[in-house]
Amino acid sequence: MLNKVKIIMELVKFEHTIFALPFAFAGALIAGHGSIAFTKILWILLAMVGARTAAMALNRVIDEKIDAENPRTKERALPKKIISKLAVWLLIFVSLAIFFLAAYNINISCFYLSPIAVLLLTFYSYTKRFTSLSHFYLGMTLAAAPVGGYMAVVPEFTLLQLTLAGCVMFWVAGFDIIYACQDIEFDKNNNLFSIPAVRGMAAALNISRILHFFTIAGFLFAGFLFAAEYPYYIAIAISACLLIYEHSLLKGGSLDKVDIAFFNVNGYVSIIIFAGILINYFV
Repeated sequence: MLNKVKIIMELVKFEHTIFALPFAFAGALIAGHGSIAFTKILWILLAMVGARTAAMALNRVIDEKIDAENPRTKERALPKKIISKLAVWLLIFVSLAIFFLAAYNINISCFYLSPIAVLLLTFYSYTKRFTSLSHFYLGMTLAAAPVGGYMAVVPEFTLLQLTLAGCVMFWVAGFDIIYACQDIEFDKNNNLFSIPAVRGMAAALNISRILHFFTIAGFLFAGFLFAAEYPYYIAIAISACLLIYEHSLLKGGSLDKVDIAFFNVNGYVSIIIFAGILINYFV
């Protein structure tokens, strides 16, 4: 049983939840001016885990043949037949049921919008087949985290909410471009689209740097919109330094430290920004 759980956790890259989950809670914190009911925290957590698990499992099913041919991904559970496709579909349906149940218990607005979130998550897996803007589409799906978190507390759309969504979209697109640099040759040979495959690594990394510049600028503007105190701006400054460090790891186009740049650094960014927002409300 523990081995099966380990396989499932690896299948859906559960640790990557760290990218979106802090921003869902950040959106809720800002909407509630630092206060969120404990039951709402639990439902937001369930909604995020359910949605993300379903999305990653769907991505694995849709990309099974591509993953089997890619040297970097051919050892994944589905291509290696370590787990059955039926089991993955069962995981998808259970995860979606948890997501819809959580959305219903958050509020009726979140429940009505939940099918749109599922469509966004599902369609992402197909975008690489026809557009190099797939990085931005992935960013848009994760940008739903602060929007959903905010609406869980205040069910309306605001400029602040959309600004946070834009920040997350640029941030995710920027680091997904870095991640895609690993598959440049495979993507070219298999008619798959990514900015590194279409524009080349040097241009792709420059685009990633520009996106992360706008990420920090956007977070500064968001701080202005919700009248943030100094802990928030300290968190943004630290995050800016981390993003600079991330790009320094790729200096000269070397991908030796791409895992550190992609996962470790960006995991810290999401946690630090959330911590800055949380501490902001204790000042």
